[in-house]
Amino acid sequence: MTTEQTTDVIVIGAGAVGENAAARVVQGGLSAILIESDLVGGECSYWACMPSKALLRPGTALHGAQSVAGAREAVTGSLNAQKVLERRTEFTSNWDDSSQVDWVKDTGITFLRGRAHLTGERQVQVTTDDGATQLTARHAVVLATGSAPVTPPIDGLDQLDFWGTREATAASEIPASLTVLGGGVAGAELAQAFARLGSTVTLIARSGLLGNYPPEASRLVEDALKEDGVKMLLHTETAAVSRSADGTFSVTLQGGDTVVSQKLLVSTGRRPALNNLGLEDLQLDPRGLETDSSGQVVGHDWLYAVGDAAGKVLLTHQGKYEARITGDAITARANGTLKGTAEDWSSHAATADHYAVPQVVFTDPEIAMAGRTVQQAEKDGINVSETSLKIAVAGSALHSDGYMGWAQMVVDEDRKVLVGVTFAGPDVAELLHAATIAIAGEVPLNRLWHAVPAYPTISEVWLRLLEQYGL
Repeated sequence: MTTEQTTDVIVIGAGAVGENAAARVVQGGLSAILIESDLVGGECSYWACMPSKALLRPGTALHGAQSVAGAREAVTGSLNAQKVLERRTEFTSNWDDSSQVDWVKDTGITFLRGRAHLTGERQVQVTTDDGATQLTARHAVVLATGSAPVTPPIDGLDQLDFWGTREATAASEIPASLTVLGGGVAGAELAQAFARLGSTVTLIARSGLLGNYPPEASRLVEDALKEDGVKMLLHTETAAVSRSADGTFSVTLQGGDTVVSQKLLVSTGRRPALNNLGLEDLQLDPRGLETDSSGQVVGHDWLYAVGDAAGKVLLTHQGKYEARITGDAITARANGTLKGTAEDWSSHAATADHYAVPQVVFTDPEIAMAGRTVQQAEKDGINVSETSLKIAVAGSALHSDGYMGWAQMVVDEDRKVLVGVTFAGPDVAELLHAATIAIAGEVPLNRLWHAVPAYPTISEVWLRLLEQYGL
């Protein structure tokens, strides 16, 4: 049986991004229906951000204690893997989304659990356990469907039941050995997490480790992974993958060598999850959508894409930012207060996507970066200078014995403002928001000089960077 409903805004995908988009339009006085076929809260809550960091944090805390004389002598054991897994499970609410569903309803959003399919302009059909519901949106449909893993074309891989990041972060036990394919953020984080939890880990990557970050920062993480016992096979091609009768995985490298392990984790990137939504019937390409700064799909003034589905910046916090912007833009257009293209840095334009994206690699040591690298800035035609140094201040010396860190700032020399900042080292993630504010606010260096860092903190590295720059 098919029922019909009409609402102001339909949001497809109830991850963190979809929740924010729906909540924002409701706060603006519109009605919204939120659709999800899986768990409300999405990838970040159950299989990505939260569980992966929960797996990493105990190892980082233990290593932190081992790095300080006095505390080091008090640490007599190793990680309790079972307790780490139990704590991880608490953060996922044991993969039960009932509290998230309650939040959605309490916010004033109508929730439907089912599969959504675009059937026309402002038209969405939802298939549920009870049948089908035909929805009509008065103003907008928002795609917040997240991303899906990319499986590399390796001989034999498509025939095997291997781990993706979902299976790794939801693991019920720690394998004796693990091979990780992929040297990006998820691959590096999970390689370290499982190595510290007791697995013998081999990481294989076609290029270097964490290639999107400055090499000085990536090398600190590479050294730490090696110290944790991770075998690194970088700039190495994988030729084939197979599974033996005993259940072990064999990864054959281009040169003929073989790596055997109990589990295989493939973490080689993600793409917008836009398949099977009916985009082709609207003459739209499910491989990627072109959107403006408010998230509106070019050529379709009723359709929006946010978060990973928009394919711009695949980071949860940035997707939530886009969702807030999009929700406000939809509300403003519905009220007639926004016409045409939104102005940069207004409440209706996700301008930070291009200039001030913060991101953290939660390995130990961490990498925290905001804005652009030197190469990215030069590609954008900016006349830049680079200033970098080791993090060696009173705060880092107090933090841990033998603290190893690195910091860099990238300056637009024509405007004398920061366009990029990177920190690498233990606990540097907490330095990042200051950098994000300086970049987004385009704070002039001669004014930034008056932002005095407290002593003795690691933030004193800001003073050292500005001094080395020449202030």
